[in-house]
Parts: sequence; structure tokens; C-alpha cells
Amino acid sequence: MSGPMDGVKIVDLSIALAGPWAVSILADQGASVIKVEPPGLGDIGRWVGVAVGGMSAMASVVNRGKRSIAVNLQTEDGLAIVKKLVADADVFVQNFRPGVIERLGLSYDSVRAGNPDLVYCSVSGFGPTGPYASKSAYDPVVQAYGGLAFAQAGGQSTEPQLIRHTAADKITALTASQAISAALFARERGRGGQHLRLSMLEAVVNFVWADAAGNEVLLDADGSQPSSFARDQKLWPTKDGHVIAAPVSDGDVAGICRGVGVDGYDAPEVATIMARRTNVKAFNELLGRVLEAVRTMTTAEAIAGMEAEKAPCGAVLSPAQLSSDPHVRALGMLEDSVHPIAGRIRQPRPAARFEATPSATGAHAPGLGEHTDAILAEIGLGARAAEFRDAGIVA
Repeated sequence: MSGPMDGVKIVDLSIALAGPWAVSILADQGASVIKVEPPGLGDIGRWVGVAVGGMSAMASVVNRGKRSIAVNLQTEDGLAIVKKLVADADVFVQNFRPGVIERLGLSYDSVRAGNPDLVYCSVSGFGPTGPYASKSAYDPVVQAYGGLAFAQAGGQSTEPQLIRHTAADKITALTASQAISAALFARERGRGGQHLRLSMLEAVVNFVWADAAGNEVLLDADGSQPSSFARDQKLWPTKDGHVIAAPVSDGDVAGICRGVGVDGYDAPEVATIMARRTNVKAFNELLGRVLEAVRTMTTAEAIAGMEAEKAPCGAVLSPAQLSSDPHVRALGMLEDSVHPIAGRIRQPRPAARFEATPSATGAHAPGLGEHTDAILAEIGLGARAAEFRDAGIVA
């Protein structure tokens, strides 16, 4: 059986994380992806963070399931090669700054003329128009501008904090993969191809607004509650690590307290969610006693006590600890393989499980230009591969 995107051809000109991961999600779901990169350096994401043999961990995860062709788009023949690839593609993805793709000669209008059913996805930092359209938009810049950093202020720190992930890129990637799928669905319903425009800023603002901009959503609210209802969440230290629990419902609060041996959770001022909203000081005092109790316990003891009461809780695990966790192993979440460049790798399998059209972890992320000759042959230019390579058009 094939994945739900089987038969979909994608030409991917995106770099770094947001665009590549969006496309890799679709590759895991069965799409056939050709990754177009410049000769020499290739996708800059190949060189970011932990790397072995010139293949970064990030690139190996977000480019799996793709084939790579290295093409010099500054040449007439190189541009013609990419246009030939796009001529029968279903999806085209690029994340250059606004104006760059037009200067390269691969704008939506120019490629749509030969492929009107194409779904063309443009990912940018700040959007196609406006005073910041041409700004560089690396992840921390968008985290700061879009509200993610501000939302991290609270609890023991009143200072804005960056999320120590490329969170803006990853939020954008997930948004883009869904948008591309939706556009393909619309096309199947007879509505033709279209141009998708997606900015990191808009993806992040939508992400923040869902739960961390309460007073900005409800403009008539009295301001007594923080905009982010998760503002004061913090980890709970144990004797040998940290745990977290979520005291949301009345049953959650009661279960957490019983699990760590704290009473008083049934007092009228804290027994119900409405009472806890009104009596914030009393609720904080109750949680303070819970934290003190947890400090005297090991992580295993605290988790066992709360789980016995069916309270929502969890230990704080590092990625290394997660790899050996029995639940992760039972789900088969992580898969080991050998990459021809980077050696042994471990990566998560696709998160969504399709019963009728199962997805699968794509083949290894390609080396730069690993499939150049094969792809040229597929579009009838195999005989010119050596000529193109000697002229610096491909690599």
C-alpha cells in the first residue's frame, strides 16, 4: 500500500528548515520530491548544528525521502532544467525573500503558464508586502516579533525568553504542509491550481493567538487574567530530577494533591475551577504545598503517586532518555538506520498513522546532487549531463 500523497510530484527549492520540513512531511506520506539546490554549498541547512561528514542532523531529518539535483539557477540552461522539472509537477515550494524568485525567472505567473494546475507555495519571513517584507527573517527574529518570546515571560521570570528550538520555522512548516494538502484537495475538487503565500510571522501569530493572547482576543475582558493561561506553568523539582503535572480540572487538582500526600484540595475556595479563578492566592498556596511535597520525593515516587490517582503528570526527559523510554519503544516512535554520509542515525517515524494509506519514514536525506544524473535522464537531458557539469550548470 502507498501513502496518501502517492502520485504527487513536488519540486522543492526551499532551504533551511521551514520549507524543507513541510515538504519532507509530504514525502513521508508518499509524495515524490525533487530537491533543487545550488552547486557548491547546497542548502545552508546542511551546515547548521550537529553534523557528520557534511550532513547535519537537521538536514537528515527534514530532507528525508527526497532526491537532490544541484543546479545553477544563474544560468539559462539551469533555469530551463528547473522549468522542465516544474512542467509536470503538482507542487512547487520556495522560501526566498519576496522578489528573489521573480528575478530568477521562476515566479508563479511564469511557471503557471506551462502548468496551470500547479500548487505553488511561497514561504517568506514577513509576508509579500508591507514595510518588513524584505527583512531577513531567521527564527529568533520571528519568535521575538510574533509574540512567542513575550509569551515565555511569567512564573519565576518576567523577562521575555526565546524558545530554545527553531520554533517559528517548525510552526511554519506544519502550517505549510497542511496548506499544501488543502490546496491539492481543492484541486481534486475541480478548483485548479493556485498560489499559496505563507509567512513565518503569520503562522507564529496564529499559533500564539490561540492560547496566549486572551486579552487581545476578548477586547471587552476586564484584564484580571493574564493573556496566556499557561504563563505561570513551571517544572517541579524532585530529589533527582523534575516532573510536571497539569492542575486544570477539579479531578486533576484533587488527584495531584492526593498523589503527593497534600490535603486541603477540597476546601471551598479551591475545590472548583470557578473558585480557583476567584481565589488565586489560595490556589497558589495549595500548589506551593504540592511543590514542597514533591521536593521530598524522587521523580519515580512522585510520578507513581500521581499516576495512581490518574492525575495528568510526566517526568522531564532529555532526548537521550526518551530514546530508551519503554512507552516510546512500545510505540515504535524512533527508527534507527545507517546514512551513507552521516553514519548511524536515529529519527522519529511519521507522527500520523494512516490505516488505509500508511506513511513511512522516507529514504535517507540525499547528498548534494546525489540524483542529478538520474533526474536529468528522466527529463530527457541525460546525454547532456557531462556537458552541463563541465559548464558548471549542474553538479
